[in-house]
Amino acid sequence: MRVLVTGATGFIGGSIAVRLRAAGHRVCGLTRTPAKAERLAALGVEPVVGGLDDAEVLTDRAREADAVVNAADSDHRGAVETLIAALAGTGKPLLHTSGSSVVGDGARGETASSTVYGEEILAPGSSWRPEPDKAPRVAIDRLVLDSASAGVRGVVLCNTLIYGNGLGLARDSVQIPALVRQARESGVVRHVGAGRNIWSNVHVADVADLYVLALENAPAGTFHFVESGEAAFLEVTTALARALDLAGPEDWDIESAVAAWGYEPAVYALGSNSRVRGTAERTLGWTPRHRSVVDWIDAEVGHA
Repeated sequence: MRVLVTGATGFIGGSIAVRLRAAGHRVCGLTRTPAKAERLAALGVEPVVGGLDDAEVLTDRAREADAVVNAADSDHRGAVETLIAALAGTGKPLLHTSGSSVVGDGARGETASSTVYGEEILAPGSSWRPEPDKAPRVAIDRLVLDSASAGVRGVVLCNTLIYGNGLGLARDSVQIPALVRQARESGVVRHVGAGRNIWSNVHVADVADLYVLALENAPAGTFHFVESGEAAFLEVTTALARALDLAGPEDWDIESAVAAWGYEPAVYALGSNSRVRGTAERTLGWTPRHRSVVDWIDAEVGHA
């Protein structure tokens, strides 16, 4: 299968592109810069120079492909609209990447939520509504799920906290590397608030495996949370302090966290609760090989 991957030089998209190649697919990867195009080619990925706002490039390449994986930006509605229009009436797969901060709350690290969300929250007729900051992303997810009516096999894979080293050009994800950078710069491992908030999580290699399975087998209108475990941020930062041999973990007020990481990362990616359960293991035969982010930190982070 010839697959167009947006975000092919990024952490998620790059890992998916490499895994698709290993599964025998021919992969084209979207990149904004010629320099990264050369590096993609070295991985066996055919580079396509362009961005998400280049509607003509996206349209032409999507129509040439047998499938599209959108892994560049979960919040870029224009690109999704362009890809759906390009694939309309073909029945081709469009795998769209979302993120489980869509169920994030305003805990700011102070409380552990008992609420665990299932995939039915995006089912037709669901009364669930996200926080206002995340409503535009959820609207894009619904657009992809509804694309079946336009003759597109739209699938949304909603990733949780991803850990592990990337398989492509980008090595680092978002959340844990942000904690590590702050810790190394300051000498103290910190979490937002008291670190009681909990996130579901998944290893990047398992993420890439699921995309391959979904590309081959997921029906139109499928929404999957991508998760294989969960941990409180206090557990994560305790493991980081141990692995990095640094002081902490230490509570950090939200104002300082926002100043260091920015509003969205501090409040949602690092400060909210995002507890979800997915069904991909049962419905797609997905078999994650990693179950513990703490075990991964103990084994890998101190040796990076």
